Amino acid sequence: MNGGALVLHGGSVQTRSNDTEFRFRPDSDFYYLTGLVEPGAVFVFRPGHDPESTLFVRPRDAEAEVWSGRRKGPQGVVDEGRAEQAFDVAQLKQELPRLLEGASTVYIPLGRARSVERSVLSAVQLLRRRNRDGQRAPESLTHVEALLGPERLVKDEAAIEDLRRAVEISSLAHMDAMRFCRPDRFEYEIEAIMDCRFRMAGSTGPGYTSIVGGGDNATILHYVENSSRLQGGDLLLIDAGCEWEQFTGDITRTFPVNGTFSGAQRELYQLVLAANVAAIEQCRVGASINGIHRDCVARLAQGLLDLGLLQGSLDEIIENKQYRRYYMHRTSHWLGADVHDVGPYTVDQVDVPLAPGHALTIEPGLYVAAGDTEAPAAFRGIGIRIEDDVLVREDGPEVLSHAVPKAIDELEAIVGSADAITFG
Repeated sequence: MNGGALVLHGGSVQTRSNDTEFRFRPDSDFYYLTGLVEPGAVFVFRPGHDPESTLFVRPRDAEAEVWSGRRKGPQGVVDEGRAEQAFDVAQLKQELPRLLEGASTVYIPLGRARSVERSVLSAVQLLRRRNRDGQRAPESLTHVEALLGPERLVKDEAAIEDLRRAVEISSLAHMDAMRFCRPDRFEYEIEAIMDCRFRMAGSTGPGYTSIVGGGDNATILHYVENSSRLQGGDLLLIDAGCEWEQFTGDITRTFPVNGTFSGAQRELYQLVLAANVAAIEQCRVGASINGIHRDCVARLAQGLLDLGLLQGSLDEIIENKQYRRYYMHRTSHWLGADVHDVGPYTVDQVDVPLAPGHALTIEPGLYVAAGDTEAPAAFRGIGIRIEDDVLVREDGPEVLSHAVPKAIDELEAIVGSADAITFG
């Protein structure tokens, strides 16, 4: 940090409707550094300063705690070793100038916590006015992602174990969904089965809003209504993952509602599966997410040509991005405490090379809308995505989501195989 200071907000409770609130989830960067779940808290970190770490939290309040839950209070967070000193959050404006004085740069979550931005700017302005008294104000404000993005990108063994557990629970939930699926059930019933598995396993719940789309709904990338009745002969696409210690799984599987792929479904699925397998194999030290995507695009574009969904030369299709009619998203993203985790993809316009401890998704897909009259009729209304969670190791890729079936014969064997799911 080169003499800089870091100021993070722990997050606020968000209103759901009127006087009810969503379950609180702390800011990922704040939790990464403090492990504290405390609405409204602020963390100040200055390496080499005395003290280095300061927390501002809500004070103990017996009456408020009856209604809204226990608080640790300033002394409590110090006793737990989460900071060297702590104050009532009401003292932030008073104490912050002293904590930032002499810092060269202040790292803050720009655009994520307006209250922290205002507090920091107020402190900087005050220190500038005090320059005649010998006090020195920070010279610049920098987005915290520039500091913590690369830091969080490489997972240590503790983070890997949390991520592995999140993916393990997510995998069980996907297999529950496959077993429970059959025609005439509703998308929300499948979602409910998965949510139950998440919570029964001790997770806080989904790491993001689950996508459960049958038939043409699967061609909507972020379909979250999950309200339609499942039809025999359609495919069901499920993109869902649970959160464990703020690390989230992110798995997608697509399978036939009635347990049997049709000819066109099978052809399109095999194309996506082959791209998925090839991309996973490329998740090795020194490769890059952008390089993997370029190769995946070439494979899918050639397959679309072979199936008659696109016409022309492969080079023209790629250069003109005609493939985006059926493949409009990227092949990978970083995975961690945020489902689309922080960390750069390029530095100075050069692709970031994969390194041991990097976690990413591999998720090729193809989507042919029901109303696409230019596509062969047999392919219309088919949406397919196959997504795995991959950890880069020195000796090659580790597929964390390996337990979830994706081969056609495996899927046809498991879909609809159970009338009820047990959670014991």
